[in-house]
Amino acid sequence: MEQWAELAKAALDDAGIDASAVNGLICGPITESDRFVPSTLAEYVGIPNNFGELVDLGGATAAGMVWRAAAAIELGLCDVVLAITPGSAIQPRPPESQKPKRLPWLGASSNNFGSPQAEFEIPYGNLGQNGPYAQIARRYAAEFGYDPSAIARISVDQRTNACATPDAVFYGSPITVEDVLASPMVSDPLHLLEVVMPCHGGAGVVIASADIAEKSKHRPVRITGFGEHVSYKTPTYADDLLRSPVSKSAPMAIDMAGIDRADIDIASIYDCYTITVLMSLEDAGFCEKGRGMDFVRDHDLTYRGDFPLNTSGGQLSFGQAGMAGGMHHVCDATRQVMGRASAQVQDCNTAFVTGNGGIMSEQVALILEGA
Repeated sequence: MEQWAELAKAALDDAGIDASAVNGLICGPITESDRFVPSTLAEYVGIPNNFGELVDLGGATAAGMVWRAAAAIELGLCDVVLAITPGSAIQPRPPESQKPKRLPWLGASSNNFGSPQAEFEIPYGNLGQNGPYAQIARRYAAEFGYDPSAIARISVDQRTNACATPDAVFYGSPITVEDVLASPMVSDPLHLLEVVMPCHGGAGVVIASADIAEKSKHRPVRITGFGEHVSYKTPTYADDLLRSPVSKSAPMAIDMAGIDRADIDIASIYDCYTITVLMSLEDAGFCEKGRGMDFVRDHDLTYRGDFPLNTSGGQLSFGQAGMAGGMHHVCDATRQVMGRASAQVQDCNTAFVTGNGGIMSEQVALILEGA
């Protein structure tokens, strides 16, 4: 809760909005309270509000927070909403709470009694994230082929972006395709440098009505489109392992905004693994299904390129601060549209953002445009 409060203050200070204007609060799960989370936080930070919401969409939580906050403001429920995501659940604790205990979850897998995963998947080794995402990559290879060098370009170009972002974990450490392919194999065919880098930290944004946003310190960013699709938890129950819910959420957001894909200046795509980015590019419609490797070969994904992607390094190279990893993509896109990113894309007015929860199973897309 202390980190939540510190992040809230930092976000309000950055926006130039006084805390007394806040009358909405939206959050993800927090360590300190399993239930009544919005009221617990409202009590702690001393902000009574007209709109309190708990979002539980894993890595898509942050993007899901943003459109829910915008909808609440549009409905007239509130004027200013804090959407804050503290980082890793691994926080400093008193010694008595550090005793080993049985975890109710294993990565994205629930080990709780009664959970379908606990009965039908975990006993057979189908758990966590690395294995299931590697299964998706293997299935992709069987249907469309697989060029490891092409897919490694995603890591390389995002590292180039991180090298222009002083706050990134891997700032100043460029890599090559050869480095990616020579890194240890985590889960075949995914190498270490194709897997997200865990770190500590947190992130948050302030969503406000147009009148208040116009008075803030920076260029206002409008939320002009959003889409969400949640249809399963684990790939075991996916209708089609290779056609993710991004194919539903992304067109919904783009159509709502009334733009074409060619109008998008930067993409901030959830990147827990390189295969996640590749499939999201395809399912969002930036290229034909199965042609993602050609797309990556034919485009420069750096902030200086013709398709800027994850311009501060993404979670692969900026780092993934737990649940705040999804908010990283919102913040990166917002800063680009504001014109205040470290690796700034020239004339950036429109951004496409995705959030990905579970194993490609919970998908949110946003369109952000400069006011």
